[in-house]
Amino acid sequence: MSRRLVNLTLDTLEDLPRPCRGCVYWELDPVSAERACATGDPGLEKEAWVSQTLLEWGSCGKLAYVDGMPAGFVMFAPPAYVPRSMAFPTSPVSADAALLMTSHVVPAFAGGGLGRMLVQGVARDLTKRGVKAIEAFGDQKFGEAGEGEEGCVAPVDFFLSVGFKTVRPHPRYPRLRLELRTALSWKSDVEYALEKLLGSMSPETLLRPVRPVAATTSTEAP
Repeated sequence: MSRRLVNLTLDTLEDLPRPCRGCVYWELDPVSAERACATGDPGLEKEAWVSQTLLEWGSCGKLAYVDGMPAGFVMFAPPAYVPRSMAFPTSPVSADAALLMTSHVVPAFAGGGLGRMLVQGVARDLTKRGVKAIEAFGDQKFGEAGEGEEGCVAPVDFFLSVGFKTVRPHPRYPRLRLELRTALSWKSDVEYALEKLLGSMSPETLLRPVRPVAATTSTEAP
């Protein structure tokens, strides 16, 4: 079984689950989203949002494929790009964090670690951009009958299972946070630390051989 992550683009946008492909819950403010769903084409609004975010900020989503089949996705962006981020009782998102808007794994592939794989992919991407943390709004009542939101807000249990910690409690929509370095594997941490170390050294320092102290002392005249 092969698994791979790819960035969300206007091409891979078509591989989102059909309900998510036309959902603008996060991309528009509540009034505009309702209007788009009632009288417009939310699919076009979603495409426009992804296009603008890609151009102005960069990658804003990841898709996971298992044996070539779309198996899950995650979307993220700075809160300034996400009008809905200000509509929660636990808003706003911290200034040093990007917002993980939503995450979904196709039920047939659930339980295989794809959620953690997606979040680690986001962490690696954002770490390279200098972002320090991811925050998210979780749903304490996800899946309960009559509670609405239709899965747009991921369950709290998902975020807790991939390392998030609650930073602002709420009976329905707590805000959770994940420091990016804790989301990376040990191997990735070592590679990142080595990159930082080498990056802080000048080429002259890297290339110039270091003479042992003992050898220098032994060649000095008495």
